[in-house]
Amino acid sequence: MSIIAPDEEILTVGPLEVAPAEHLARGGGQTLNLSARELRLLAELARRTDRIVSREQLYELVWGRPLRPGDRSVDVYVRKLRVKLSLALPEWSFIHTHFGFGYRFAAQRRRVVP
Repeated sequence: MSIIAPDEEILTVGPLEVAPAEHLARGGGQTLNLSARELRLLAELARRTDRIVSREQLYELVWGRPLRPGDRSVDVYVRKLRVKLSLALPEWSFIHTHFGFGYRFAAQRRRVVP
């Protein structure tokens, strides 16, 4: 069993690579231009690939404190990430909404309609 130090962690989800310690995310042969908060959110989602994560849990992981009632920060940052991921990897979808539950991160190819 090999143990990877946290500073060497590389999260790979489909064609997307996230290297939190390097403050980098790469997809489609290019580095994504992400803010520190966007990268942190992306890394936390990628660490929980294929699991539904609540908005409250994401807020605590990324912002480091409990979510306040009415705060839409998670939704705003998810929207920003979706746009940036879509621009870099237009044939892929990564962040999936589960209404009433939260978000699930998984690489899924988009269907191309002829």
